[in-house]
Amino acid sequence: MQKDKDMKNVLYDLAIVGAGPAGLNASVYASRYGLKNVIIGQVPGGLTTETHEIGNWLGTEKITGAEFAQKAYQHAQNLKADIKLNLVDNINKKDNHFKIILDSKEEVLARTILLALGSKHRKLNIPGEKELAGKGVSYCATCDGFFYKNKNVIVVGGSDSAAVAAIYLGDIAKKVYLIYRKNQLRAEKFWQKSILSNSKIEVIYNTNLLKIEGNNKVEKVILDNPYKNSKELKIDGVFVEIGSVPNNFLAKQLGIELDEDGYIKINADGSTSLKGVWAAGDITTGSNKFKQIVTAAAEGAIAVNSIQNYLKK
Repeated sequence: MQKDKDMKNVLYDLAIVGAGPAGLNASVYASRYGLKNVIIGQVPGGLTTETHEIGNWLGTEKITGAEFAQKAYQHAQNLKADIKLNLVDNINKKDNHFKIILDSKEEVLARTILLALGSKHRKLNIPGEKELAGKGVSYCATCDGFFYKNKNVIVVGGSDSAAVAAIYLGDIAKKVYLIYRKNQLRAEKFWQKSILSNSKIEVIYNTNLLKIEGNNKVEKVILDNPYKNSKELKIDGVFVEIGSVPNNFLAKQLGIELDEDGYIKINADGSTSLKGVWAAGDITTGSNKFKQIVTAAAEGAIAVNSIQNYLKK
């Protein structure tokens, strides 16, 4: 890893901001095209590292998110991409290139930029959530599940990520309540069958959390609909899996066009409204907003194909 390399005087063909599947796959393609590229991202693999199990990556029937992220990161490293484990504070257009200011105050210069910042966890925004974050409120079952062995926990959500979190916690916790605001889960049938076959998981439909309570740790939640004749449910942990929102702060800073939900609008080739800037992955309007590892990786490859044609001209 070349994270200590002085890059002040290096002009990169491409700076990839984000180290998730979109960014890492973009780097692999950029290196194979012969483009001098740098990956800038604090967590190699992004939110993929928090995934308990990946079962829909072609050719790999089952792999943990952490292992997948490590393999993807190693792939990019092996092709000699420069890597900076940093956050980006600012990006400025300077003449015919961009100046990227890192949180370490280093400057990176690049002819083109690919924004692959992905997304961040959506919050419930209810009383007690912020106050008890890290004290029973979690957004990562694989990160924190270990601490709830033989305890009672809640998973909030009805998507694949919520279902996978519930299944994972079902192997650890004493009881898992999967609480969803609608009357039917959105998760794939495969995950739904796994949930139904696990006696430790109970799905509570048509219900929302109104409040999380506890004295320096989660002790109970208040529901909007009664469960067994009570709107209070004693609990040890709350895992929030209700989707994500785009990490679009740099796009806003650059004045790039976003849609009404804050996603970066991209053309078929991944280009944005700002010349010299492309975007890929969960942060974009591409792939019908189908947030999958395969779609993020594909958008990264498509964008780099466009970038190398742009640089040739």
